[in-house]
Amino acid sequence: MSQYLSEPLPRHRTVAVDVGGVTVGGDAPVVVQSMTNTDTADVDSTVAQVAALHRAGSEIVRITVDRDESAAAVPKIRERLERLGLSVPLVGDFHYIGHKLLADHPACAEALAKYRINPGNVGFREKRDRQFTDIVEMAIRHDKPVRIGVNWGSLDQELLTRLMDENHAKGAPLTAREVTREAIVQSALLSANLAEDVGLPRSRIILSAKVSQVQDLIAVYTELARRSDHALHLGLTEAGMGSKGIVASSAAMGILLQQGIGDTIRVSLTPEPGGDRTREVLVAQELLQTMGFRQFLPVVAACPGCGRTTSTVFQELARAIEDDLRERMPVWREKYPGVEELKVAVMGCIVNGPGESKHADIGISLPGTGESPAAPVFIEGRKAATLRGPDIAAEFRDMLAEYIERRFGSGAERKVG
Repeated sequence: MSQYLSEPLPRHRTVAVDVGGVTVGGDAPVVVQSMTNTDTADVDSTVAQVAALHRAGSEIVRITVDRDESAAAVPKIRERLERLGLSVPLVGDFHYIGHKLLADHPACAEALAKYRINPGNVGFREKRDRQFTDIVEMAIRHDKPVRIGVNWGSLDQELLTRLMDENHAKGAPLTAREVTREAIVQSALLSANLAEDVGLPRSRIILSAKVSQVQDLIAVYTELARRSDHALHLGLTEAGMGSKGIVASSAAMGILLQQGIGDTIRVSLTPEPGGDRTREVLVAQELLQTMGFRQFLPVVAACPGCGRTTSTVFQELARAIEDDLRERMPVWREKYPGVEELKVAVMGCIVNGPGESKHADIGISLPGTGESPAAPVFIEGRKAATLRGPDIAAEFRDMLAEYIERRFGSGAERKVG
């Protein structure tokens, strides 16, 4: 008989890391993070985008620190965010000259909550370990954690060549792809060991191993989790645009999360021209919420539509309610504790409408094609009203607002669990 996994596997036990007040790893919930695509030296645009990402739900935001001008801008960005009342941790993404930028700009080193180092391009040949060590020592001096982020596209070529030669000497028992995966894992672990040898404690180290193919990501992180207890940052690099990027990231990270692997995630979507950068944050939240790991927003259940629902009223109402809830959540989280657990149903006909509405906290079953122009509303499983006429949508939204105030408002009776 087949055995079905009804619950996620227990979380892979990792060492907790404090990133500017946000805990990654240990028993903490999986953290959502993102990255800006502005020129960090442009303080105004970077502050605006960090604020938008954080308000959308990004709990950590990474920014590029690639030259003197961007390093000099970091403390200004931090100060501006604090004036806006935003305490989001900022992570500095360093490549090639990170050791020099951190040394030349101590205010930048202090303003950042974490440093990200790519061991494949922190330096080359005899300079690599020395420059990597310089950054680690800077992290120790400023009491900052470090993410050691290996990337398939910038892998340490000396390590890869050595492993390929060793594999060939053994009669090539592994494919080139398998050797490359092993090189990624070894690069992360060897770099982490070096950081610890320098004096950075394991509680200040996060590992990531970014690749662009789903099966490679699953294989690499499964092996990393087997061989270490470091906190792990999940992400499919160069995931792509639109539905392709969403599906690829969700497939890869969904499998790993179900296996208990992953402490923080980023969905790396290529934005459409002029597109909204916050979309990657919403996708990450939806992935975690859909899988039952975290609850960010009230759930709005809506039927997909069929020949019985030629009217678009239910689609428009479902979209309006989702947009309204998402827009109001930053305020509602404070005003209505627990509102993110709300379940709303917006159904389009009599087939499943009443049943789904009864299962929700509050739901409406709109009339389908040929049905009586009446929309029963159910609250906590009981029929509360029947709406008719041209203002059904507005009336239901008013009922929803009243229900939220009654159930989650300051005067509501709190259940003791």
